[in-house]
Amino acid sequence: MNESIEYILNIDLFEASGLVFGLLAVYFLIKENILTWPAGIAYVLVSFVIFGREKLYGDFALHIVFLILNIYGWWFWVKDSGSKESDLPITTFPVGTQVVLWVVSILGIFVTGYFLAFSDASLPYWDSATTILSLTGMWLTARKKIENWHFWLVVDVLATGIYFYKEIYFYAVLYMIYIAMAVLGFIAWSRTMRMQTA
Repeated sequence: MNESIEYILNIDLFEASGLVFGLLAVYFLIKENILTWPAGIAYVLVSFVIFGREKLYGDFALHIVFLILNIYGWWFWVKDSGSKESDLPITTFPVGTQVVLWVVSILGIFVTGYFLAFSDASLPYWDSATTILSLTGMWLTARKKIENWHFWLVVDVLATGIYFYKEIYFYAVLYMIYIAMAVLGFIAWSRTMRMQTA
């Protein structure tokens, strides 16, 4: 208990900022609010420092792509709308396409993990798993596909374990909260999809 209090009192500014921006990004995503993208960009910039320092190179490289996808998602969501609430409808892929996404992602995990194992990367295959599944999830988010929540749920569970192991506790707590938010996001987006088709 004393260690937890001491950790909170001496929290790294970057970890605390990552926690705040990360929560804001997912909160706004659940609400389909366009502010998810600037909050996401701020989260990515903070994460560069954290992952570089911890030698999680897969996560670092992932966040470079995240920066690009956040900019793309922001543009894609507002290109036909000037409001903070996106008019872009939530859509879904056919089951066959979803299976292909999972198969390609799993293959990507093993290939990326294999190459990361040749560096001084920490936890190369686990790092690869969160990296590849996050790439798929982020692309699905930018395209406003409901399947993004499936990928985020798996990423959140894996990342929680990784960050506790690496003693990046605020990020571990962040991803633990993300687990609940991924479930809430899926429920909220499912409800919106039903309303769209009603």
